[in-house]
Amino acid sequence: MNFSTVAKVAAGAIVAAEVVAGLADSSDDLLRPPGAGDEKDFLSKCIKCGRCIEACPYQALYAQTGAFGAGIGAPTLNVRNQACRMCEDMPCIPVCPTGALEKLETRNDIRMGLAVIDREHCIAIKGMRCEVCYRACPLIDRAITLDKRVRDNDYIHTVFEPIIDVDACTGCGLCVERCVVTDPCVPIKIVRDREDAIRQIEEEQAKEISSAYGASEGKWAPAGSY
Repeated sequence: MNFSTVAKVAAGAIVAAEVVAGLADSSDDLLRPPGAGDEKDFLSKCIKCGRCIEACPYQALYAQTGAFGAGIGAPTLNVRNQACRMCEDMPCIPVCPTGALEKLETRNDIRMGLAVIDREHCIAIKGMRCEVCYRACPLIDRAITLDKRVRDNDYIHTVFEPIIDVDACTGCGLCVERCVVTDPCVPIKIVRDREDAIRQIEEEQAKEISSAYGASEGKWAPAGSY
């Protein structure tokens, strides 16, 4: 093998490594089981043995799939399909043989991510009575509270806006699983990176969201507009 061939092979290996690294980085937005810390630290310890997946009584965990990448086979969740139930004994943690899932004192200590509400598509903020995410939250009146106020230009109807407490939210995803809205999107998601989640929450709260719906489209509108 001449020098040119060796150089080409080495260059190809570098490109492949960069692609793999890129895919590994893109897994930062995937949700991991309770007790998982920083993504890189978690993946450095997780041996993809599947014991936590087997231990989950609600079958909420599944092995990450994909063509290749550092996270392939690692436990993850799709909370829209099946959220974490935050079991009192957290059976997924003690079966981990490597410490990739760190022991937690209580389920209140779980920090899988933070819920972020897309206020533009949340029907409660639009003026329709909906408390589904609030009622589904296992830490009701702590992780999610309701901001009750009258609608803009309508002093008869009340808005029940769900508010996320970033200090109490565990990121379990039950609010996402139970949300009744699907079109054009599910207006609530779990963001794993805390700083990014807080930034998104602040951006959402800064938006001016109209509670008015076009009466001509057969939707809600402020009192007196019909």
